[in-house]
Amino acid sequence: MAHSCLKCLKYTMCVANLLCFICGVAVLAFGVIMMVSSNYAALTPSLASFNIANILLITGIIITCVSFLGFLGALKENRCLLLSFFLMLFLMMLLELTAACLLLVYEGEITERVKTDLIKGLNDAKGNSTHSKQSDWDNIQEKLDCCGINNVTDWGNNVPESCCIPEDPSCKSHKYRQTGCLSKVTNFFEKNFLTIGVSVIVLCMIEVLGMCFAMTLFCHISRSGLGYKF
Repeated sequence: MAHSCLKCLKYTMCVANLLCFICGVAVLAFGVIMMVSSNYAALTPSLASFNIANILLITGIIITCVSFLGFLGALKENRCLLLSFFLMLFLMMLLELTAACLLLVYEGEITERVKTDLIKGLNDAKGNSTHSKQSDWDNIQEKLDCCGINNVTDWGNNVPESCCIPEDPSCKSHKYRQTGCLSKVTNFFEKNFLTIGVSVIVLCMIEVLGMCFAMTLFCHISRSGLGYKF
């Protein structure tokens, strides 16, 4: 009976980690696509390391590596790999909770940094210092359906076509997008704040479950004397 439970636990861990590995590869691929197709990080250089594409890349790599470690540890019934898997899940959970707390504490400061970077980037684009800056602004304004930082007046007399309401022939007169990009971004995070919080809690619960599975399998293998089976 105990042997059957051990096998069931082993293959459950293998399947779960295989699914996590596939999800990790998908997240990694999505991060690469975002990095290639968009350049939003150029608009906020002081927070360039924390842009969505970079976060997805790092998250994808971590999920892929950790899930592979858990899969291999369960399949080979290796105590060393299972213990490493347990410790990595524990560290990931601590990092996620720490990041969530820091985001809550420094939310206002992050918003101000984003605003400062956007103002600098918009001034560069208005001065035609670099074509790439203008392209970045065109991209974000079209995708977020916004104009300027607070509104169209931020552009002064150099309002780009990306501020125009689509298919409006009188755009150059007065038909511009009225919502600023900063409010669009902040509203998005405010609306999805609960979703982000619930996601972190669910992720932590999954990690705790994975830790329990890993430690249970670790203890069973230790009692059986097959701790370093390959």
